[in-house]
Amino acid sequence: MLIRIGFDIELEVTAPTALIHMLQVHPSREGDLQGGENLVLSPSLSTDNYLDGFGNRCARVHVPQGVTSVQLRNHALIYDTGQPDPVDFDALQHMAADLPVETLPFVLPSRYCEVDSDLLAFAWASFAHTAPGWPRVQAICDFVHRHLRFDYGNARPTRTALEGLREGTGVCRDFAHLAITLCRAMNIPARYVTGYLGDIGVPPAPYPMDFSAWFEVYLGDRWYTFDARHNTPRIGRVVIARGRDAADVPITMVFGANTLKRFEVTTEEVLR
Repeated sequence: MLIRIGFDIELEVTAPTALIHMLQVHPSREGDLQGGENLVLSPSLSTDNYLDGFGNRCARVHVPQGVTSVQLRNHALIYDTGQPDPVDFDALQHMAADLPVETLPFVLPSRYCEVDSDLLAFAWASFAHTAPGWPRVQAICDFVHRHLRFDYGNARPTRTALEGLREGTGVCRDFAHLAITLCRAMNIPARYVTGYLGDIGVPPAPYPMDFSAWFEVYLGDRWYTFDARHNTPRIGRVVIARGRDAADVPITMVFGANTLKRFEVTTEEVLR
């Protein structure tokens, strides 16, 4: 299948500054783009493109004196298999001493995933009895899916996993942070993912489209996708960036005062 993806984002600024964005498709999906992406920056500004330490495509935009508004627009078509997220109930969990060294950063605490908190004891008390591997990760997803109530009205960019557990509410990033932290507490490498996820194969959601967050865990010999918010395999995920948590993969970050004036996201199947 083909999926139409894109966005229209406008930020108002009050002084010369720099803007970092992670808004392009992850290099792992670059080969699926049909004709590439069509990222337009208005006004046209000097930009430094680079890959960060996690292999994500990033850009730093130089916003000079006199520019008060920056608009970022993009549209593209991307090929997708149309298959839901892979499931492997037999995927094995490694002992910590046997994990590949490149997965070790994803078992440590991070900005929003405070493994070294009350969540460590909570995780072991809640999930030590579950079978290691896929069943344990699924048990964690089941818990987070039941415990948190999705609510845009209660979104807060500074909410940590522990705060999410205590408050019982959040948006997709909060579901991901809590599940990631509980997995890491059980010595399962888990990393945060942001990208496109449209209402493909499911009833349309009753609110505007947005970027989505989910997570991946390392079991057996590969990373697998899990989604504690939806808690079911989905079709049409398009990865933008991966990191330890949301602090590593901000969609946009402005070094100074700014106001979000417009935010529109498109991700939909192209019907032939």
